[in-house]
Amino acid sequence: MNYPVPGAVRTTLPATKTTTPAAPVPAIRGPGTPARLPRPRPATSLVPAGERMPTRKLRTGPFSVLDIGSTKIVCLIGRGEPDNTIRILGHGWRRSHGVRSGGIVDLREAESAIRAAVAQAEDMATERRDSIFVNLSCGHPESRHINARWSVGGREITDNDVNRIISEGRVRAVSEGRSAIHTLPLDYAVDDTQEVLDPRGHLCDLLSARLHVIDANTTALRNLEAVLSRVELKIEGMVSSPLASGLAVMNEDERNLGATVVDMGGGTTSIGVFGEGRLLHTATIPVGGLHITRDIAHGLSTSIDNAERLKTMHGSAELLAGDDHDPILVQLIGDNDHHYVRIPRARIVSIIHPRVEETLEMVRDRLEMAAVGPASDGRVILTGGGSLLEGIGPMAARILNRQVRLGRPRRIVGLPENAATWPMFSTSAGLLAWAAGAADEMGEPDTRDTRPGSLVRRFVDFIRDRV
Repeated sequence: MNYPVPGAVRTTLPATKTTTPAAPVPAIRGPGTPARLPRPRPATSLVPAGERMPTRKLRTGPFSVLDIGSTKIVCLIGRGEPDNTIRILGHGWRRSHGVRSGGIVDLREAESAIRAAVAQAEDMATERRDSIFVNLSCGHPESRHINARWSVGGREITDNDVNRIISEGRVRAVSEGRSAIHTLPLDYAVDDTQEVLDPRGHLCDLLSARLHVIDANTTALRNLEAVLSRVELKIEGMVSSPLASGLAVMNEDERNLGATVVDMGGGTTSIGVFGEGRLLHTATIPVGGLHITRDIAHGLSTSIDNAERLKTMHGSAELLAGDDHDPILVQLIGDNDHHYVRIPRARIVSIIHPRVEETLEMVRDRLEMAAVGPASDGRVILTGGGSLLEGIGPMAARILNRQVRLGRPRRIVGLPENAATWPMFSTSAGLLAWAAGAADEMGEPDTRDTRPGSLVRRFVDFIRDRV
């Protein structure tokens, strides 16, 4: 659904109430070899109108992915199909324990929840996996651009030169206490020729590259690796959460023309700005749907579970006509478990509205500070569980002053629950897309060796290559 930028800010309530119900949220059940670096697409399409560029075939897999969030932990096992869709072979999810704001705060509780989700997916897929792709949301991820150079010596640039300049960028990106997870090429310079998308085959003396580095706190990454090793899993690849969500919900035109994905999760809201087919900028805001739930629990003196139910069934980002006269039964906490009161729906909306408004204003501020050019002014795609809140689309269009649409995972078959709740699985669906070959489209030659312990080995390999 698309939400255009409003022509004027509405200051009065509408005459009638919107009858579209809030999308349901599913119940949380309790207790390879790196591919050759692809040739980036040319700046101007040479394909005549009406013809399609050939689509890169997905790797078949199967692949196992794990989305560790603040409210739920999702494991998906899937494979690439000949028609370039991804089919889910098994899925499992559990309520998140031991995780706060994307980071692991209790190793034992996190291990138990991860083990249960992975076991459920493996039982459904009838397949045991010993390696997994996992999302990066812990360790306070940061995004920055750096420049790297590599001496070619007048010969033709090869794949090896491109891989080496990216490796040099990774070494330069290392800072005390932080590990580089992604080193994504944005463009290259061949001697004095700027903005070269694919330098291979060019003759030059000096190859330069502008790289987008995403790094995170090394200790947090080691704790993540330690938890997964307890579950007898090794990290095959680590992927930035906004990058994964963007791969799941955006089409190629949006990535090329410029658009922003805002993934509204439980503990955090992540931002990914795309343009020219690349990920240009990421940011994370430490506010999410769980904060809204807690606001309701405090404001109405009810339990967290009841507050989540009220938010899902009766919540809205905007006040509507008739909300003052729409009574809702609320169970209060206290000595008497059967103590209920009736409140107008407007009371719940009045609690939700300021928190959502604050979150969207923070998103707007981060986009203004991104400094990545026109790409950050493009369409905004809302996804994640928080995007299912009624009224959030028009509110986002007004605050961000951009066209807004709701993003659901594309070209994937067999996601759990119904299509209305698919935005909750955008990150995990994007992880599957990355594992099946989308990493090649982003220009990163090696997606597997991203663990913090591998930094020393990469540094030694880099020095050996230079000598």
